[in-house]
Amino acid sequence: MKYLFIAIISYLIGNISFAYILGKIFTKKDVRDYGSGNAGATNALRAFGKKIGAMVFVGDVLKGVAAVLIGRSFGAAAGYMAGAMVIIGHNWPVFLNFKGGKGVATTIGVMAVTSPFVTLVCFVLGLVVIIATRTVSLGSILGMAMAPLAAGIFVKPFDVSLFIFCLFIGTMSIYRHKENIKRLLKGKENKL
Repeated sequence: MKYLFIAIISYLIGNISFAYILGKIFTKKDVRDYGSGNAGATNALRAFGKKIGAMVFVGDVLKGVAAVLIGRSFGAAAGYMAGAMVIIGHNWPVFLNFKGGKGVATTIGVMAVTSPFVTLVCFVLGLVVIIATRTVSLGSILGMAMAPLAAGIFVKPFDVSLFIFCLFIGTMSIYRHKENIKRLLKGKENKL
């Protein structure tokens, strides 16, 4: 029963769309009507500017942190479930007709609590790629793809649960970026 409770609460936390809410508050516009159509930090940055984009990023990170902390109060397994469900809630929010973001900022928040060192490795790699290429999606994809690898290499002793969790959320993030991958392969991806 506790796992069902954690799953529902975490999913609902994920449904809090800062891109949508702050876009409506500050510009009276729906972020999903612009750019990629996603309700996430990158699209908020492109549609509404740096200030709103930064606020969305911080809000999305914090909801990932909050969900895992709530889940962890019920045990390690519940923490992993909470992390997965808050990302799923962000990506496919029932309150926005399942049209959310791509989950990168929320995943950073989840991983910051779950494994700070793995998060740092993936974040630095992603940031370097973004700065070098000015392509957020490429940095996000490579950073998330690195998560299970970093968990396997740097976490000693080997933590099977963490590795599987990183593999799951990394795969989910790459799946959410499938359209970006198609554009990257064609050389048509948007740059910052």
